[in-house]
Amino acid sequence: MSERILPKIIVTKEGPYKVFGVKLTHRTPVETEYGEPVDWVEGPDYEVKGDIYYLCRCGHSKYKPFCDCTHLEIGFYGPDCADSAPSTQRQKVYQGNDLVMTDDISFCMDAGFCASRFTDVWEEIKQTADPEIRQDVILRTWRCPSGRLQVFAPPEMTLIEPDFEPSVSTIPDGPYQVRGGVPIISEESGVEWEVRNRVTLCRCGQSANMPFCDGTHKRIEFKAP
Repeated sequence: MSERILPKIIVTKEGPYKVFGVKLTHRTPVETEYGEPVDWVEGPDYEVKGDIYYLCRCGHSKYKPFCDCTHLEIGFYGPDCADSAPSTQRQKVYQGNDLVMTDDISFCMDAGFCASRFTDVWEEIKQTADPEIRQDVILRTWRCPSGRLQVFAPPEMTLIEPDFEPSVSTIPDGPYQVRGGVPIISEESGVEWEVRNRVTLCRCGQSANMPFCDGTHKRIEFKAP
């Protein structure tokens, strides 16, 4: 009997993401008539042969999301420069009523789930004595694909998060979302970043916070299914 491959992602030097034992799927944000993201549509799944596959991170593959070795032709180099320290060393803490929200802006990809044209989670966290507002803060943080925002229940500071199956998802014209606590490791430096339930990885090839997405795909109008 073959051994089960444990989920992990290797950020290869000057090359693609090498993904082990993780489902590959697609997620599409649902927006209001005002362009405000409010939810996600899940699927479809990609057909992947075997337990290991390679995802483009230079942004130029003709076979997106899979790598077609274009990175070799263009001389791609995306150095891993993201802070490897625990998120607790960077995050700001916002105290609500029976709810604590943390904010690590270094993970932000500017997805927009944290706000509407009327309010945002930083205002709502002050009003969480209202059960409906408290639930709205929780749902908005869960829908944040990058994991910039997290919520905890005091006094034990229990993390309130969905139990995600390990997966990688493509987001239209955007990054890869990694869910379910998949280890992400740099081949170049050997760094293993803090394992998180939600995080987004750059696939436009131009993030200044490699390997994580920093929203550059929006500024350069990156296109990918």
